[in-house]
Amino acid sequence: MHLAHQLGMLDRFERDLADGFRQVADTHGDEPDVAQTCSRLARQCDAHVDRLGPFVDRYGEDAPAEPDRLHHDLFQGTRTGGFGLLRDLHDLYLLASGCDISWTLIGQAAQGARDAELLAVVQSCDAETTIHLCWLTTRMKQAAPQALLVAS
Repeated sequence: MHLAHQLGMLDRFERDLADGFRQVADTHGDEPDVAQTCSRLARQCDAHVDRLGPFVDRYGEDAPAEPDRLHHDLFQGTRTGGFGLLRDLHDLYLLASGCDISWTLIGQAAQGARDAELLAVVQSCDAETTIHLCWLTTRMKQAAPQALLVAS
């Protein structure tokens, strides 16, 4: 069953995203909104992993390496300054996008399997992931003019 593979992908994406949010919160603590929001979003990702647990038990989990490779390629250490913040937020956006599409695909499988419990978790967690993407987009828009146009 390939659902196990997608559950494994999502589990890794969520764990890596939580780790990325924590790294960005620590590195950019001088930006209070970034530190506080990233810390809160990391906790939400941790909760997503916990909520996936029963379905991993039910359907299995094939833990592919792709999300970890992406996380390693993106987060070879966070960056400093305004441009560094913009780049770090962009990296988080890429990881969050992996979560987003994985939730969508698993939601389709849940509908096909008529698994109402999994579908409820997908709908709840996917809604939070959408908020993660919206916040990241808004924060990047806020940071972009200064980061891209002002010499550091």
